[in-house]
Amino acid sequence: MRRCDWAKSELAIRYHDEEWGVASRDDRHLFEMLVLEGAQAGLSWETILRKREGYREAFLGFDVERVARLGSRDVERLLKNPGIVRNRLKVTAAIDNAKATIRMIEEEGSLHGYLWSFVDGEPVVNRWKTMGGLPTETDVSRAMSKALKKRGFRFVGPTIMYAFMQAVGMVDNHLTTCWKATDR
Repeated sequence: MRRCDWAKSELAIRYHDEEWGVASRDDRHLFEMLVLEGAQAGLSWETILRKREGYREAFLGFDVERVARLGSRDVERLLKNPGIVRNRLKVTAAIDNAKATIRMIEEEGSLHGYLWSFVDGEPVVNRWKTMGGLPTETDVSRAMSKALKKRGFRFVGPTIMYAFMQAVGMVDNHLTTCWKATDR
């Protein structure tokens, strides 16, 4: 079975086959992926996949209300946790992003409704033949990044947001040779 070129390890293959590119409109999952994509900045996605369960435990199952209540003592505790990336800026960004998510839900009704509005509610389906053709950011990811930053989100640059959009199925970038490529 052919897959996208990046899915090489058992963990990456499972993620590719079961989750990557699957449209998600679940606010908790979207918040989780925002945190994980931000944590990945400068690191490999494989590193984050290996630490994913540690993140789920450390960030309270990505319950946005509970994460938003984490304080300075919690930050210090998290910075000692080997189950996550121990970077103060990334840890505090996760907490700040929880607070920004709560405000967004209050203002917009849902996180998913707001985020999916950038693609008019439907996945963008691309037909790339090689990984070399994929962009690292797009006009849409730049617009989303700018809008989220205005709302107080951190670690949401255009490259991070494009990776996020692919992860949660807002963009389908499965290669044409991949068994998961959408036929349209």
